[in-house]
Amino acid sequence: MFGKIKFIGENIAYIENEGGDAGTSDLMNRNVIFEAPNQRILGEVTEFNKEEIKIRFLGEYLNGKYVNGVIRKPLLSSTVRIINSEELTELVGHESDTSFVLGNSAIYKEYKVCPSINDLLSNHIGIFGNTGSGKSCGIARMVQNLFSNPHMLSYNANIFVFDAYGEYKNAFGSINKINPNYSYKFITTNPIENDDFLLQIPVSLLNLDDFALLLQATNHSQLPIIERTIRLAKIFSQESNESIKYKNHLIAKALLAILFSNQTTARKKNEIFQIIEVCHTKEFNFDSTINGLGYTRTFSECFEIDSNGYFGESVLITDYILKHIEDSFEEMEEPKEFSYSLLDFAKALEFTMISEGFQNNERLYDNAIILKVRLSTILNTKVGKYFTNNGFTSIEKYVSSLVIKNNRKAQIININLEDVDDTYAKVIVKIMARLFFEFSKNLKQRATIPFHIFLEEAHRYIQKDNDNYLLGYNIFERIAKEGRKYGVILGIISQRPVEISDTVISQVSNFLIFKMTHPKDIKYIEEMLPNISSDVIEKQKTLQPGSCVGFGSAFKIPMIMRLELPNPLPYSSNCDVAMRWNVKQNVTTKNNSEQL
Repeated sequence: MFGKIKFIGENIAYIENEGGDAGTSDLMNRNVIFEAPNQRILGEVTEFNKEEIKIRFLGEYLNGKYVNGVIRKPLLSSTVRIINSEELTELVGHESDTSFVLGNSAIYKEYKVCPSINDLLSNHIGIFGNTGSGKSCGIARMVQNLFSNPHMLSYNANIFVFDAYGEYKNAFGSINKINPNYSYKFITTNPIENDDFLLQIPVSLLNLDDFALLLQATNHSQLPIIERTIRLAKIFSQESNESIKYKNHLIAKALLAILFSNQTTARKKNEIFQIIEVCHTKEFNFDSTINGLGYTRTFSECFEIDSNGYFGESVLITDYILKHIEDSFEEMEEPKEFSYSLLDFAKALEFTMISEGFQNNERLYDNAIILKVRLSTILNTKVGKYFTNNGFTSIEKYVSSLVIKNNRKAQIININLEDVDDTYAKVIVKIMARLFFEFSKNLKQRATIPFHIFLEEAHRYIQKDNDNYLLGYNIFERIAKEGRKYGVILGIISQRPVEISDTVISQVSNFLIFKMTHPKDIKYIEEMLPNISSDVIEKQKTLQPGSCVGFGSAFKIPMIMRLELPNPLPYSSNCDVAMRWNVKQNVTTKNNSEQL
């Protein structure tokens, strides 16, 4: 089969073909060894004909361990042979308490590919492929295999799957059948079954950046508006005498500014009444009683315009307003424990809009109106119900609540965003990713509680947004660059890698590439991944559904694998049109209103 080495190029050896067609019929993509004293170099058959065989160098065996890359070329006198079982096992691995079965080798069908769990899952992973190439089934199979490993009990796993279309509920719902110690939790925006949990995010855990994303802020002048609103919402949440006095102070300052403005009396009255309509307390409302010398007036009566065009009770109202102004309230400290709703935030925004520095600034006021409209839209749609106020909670308590189901720990948490528009789905995922990242950063012992965040249809979330311009960072890019150190690992699943942030892709260490045919995606993968070869690109073009090319730090060499179908399957198959169309021939025709 293998004759003498004819000559050696930069990375390819040309070998005499002694067997002709008969000897090389099953050699393509097989691994061979160039063996010489104190040297074993691994190669792969890339091309052959009747006269010669081309073999590309991959790496070298040193002390029984495979090392990627070749520094010394094989000797011309080296013996060329097919790789043996021991050498092949070193490449594909074996199942143990630190590794698991990922799939079957497509080249060596009797061998299973068993990557190290640490090498594969302590680094970010990218799973790319066309629709129908087997991504969803592959992910489901991989997770099922992880928990089916007889050598280990993955009780402390925290796998969060952000499910764009509700595909994985069926695949992971019976994880406890593998082992009764395992549990699965389904969190959704549209609970249907008794075992479903409604997605809920405490509003009080949202920071400035989260609100900026949720309200779709577009410029930096909107950030101080949001920042002040958060501060006021925290203070007002206490409903103490001090917080009420602070509200009165803000209203009084706004009214005083209007009273001493150069506007017409009628215009002043309109603006004052507009403020009282949206920002009112017991002391400042239309029916508040104001005491004069021997008489009383309601707040609204004090603003009746006399025959001279002035407020009839201007002195009385001015004195009343001044009594409620206390500038020391501006230095009031925010409470350490607080809880408020989106509606409370909306009310705080009204007070922000009348605050000194905002009220007479036309640009800030216009920006605040935009935020107010967007907040109103959220409050009046189903998105608002996902942001809750259930009392004070910390990030630690909230994250813990996500992984608890019926007083047991869940290892797989499936978060279904099927019913949410892409705009808000992206915000929800970003907010939760930030909470996971912050939780992990605050751990006393770093990386002791790993979180794996699998993002189905990742191009919906990890985009080239203007977060860097507005906030100075993008949470996914931050996790991609820093998350590995804290145990926050991304699993990026997408059919359009070209739409995903370049920074995130550049930090991914392992890839499972299913069949891809779109030229832009193929070119993007080839250009963005420095460790991908043209050979891998060519291999993935001809893959069958359910097969993928695995390469990266978890794989000794790029490997073509066939992943078995998961059991049970995810809801990712095509519609069975023939079955849905087919009816019995003697069906009575229904009227138009009953056709569907």
